[in-house]
Amino acid sequence: MTVDRSDPDAPLIRVGGDFTYTTAAPLRAEVDRLLADAPPALVLDFGDLLFIDSTGLGVIVHAWREGQQGGTALQLRGVPRFLATILDLTGVAGLLARPLGDSLAAHPGPAGPA
Repeated sequence: MTVDRSDPDAPLIRVGGDFTYTTAAPLRAEVDRLLADAPPALVLDFGDLLFIDSTGLGVIVHAWREGQQGGTALQLRGVPRFLATILDLTGVAGLLARPLGDSLAAHPGPAGPA
């Protein structure tokens, strides 16, 4: 993981190698640090990603959710095909496509049986 803060309006985190349970905590902590400044955007670059597990996917969702609360748009860059497929199959792609301010609370989902 490398962090580029040269653009304060869109800090960039490059994620490479394996993004798993054992490597997710430092990225989540960095996401939280950057979002504390409420930049207009946060960019995650996955151009060098080799593998991601559910914990890594959870960090992406966490970044989106925290960004929504603070007014920061999450942008993914360099998404490899396997990650795009995972994001699509899990519904995370649709979540990330929502406009800023369009949180889950605004869309509670279908009601269960009465």
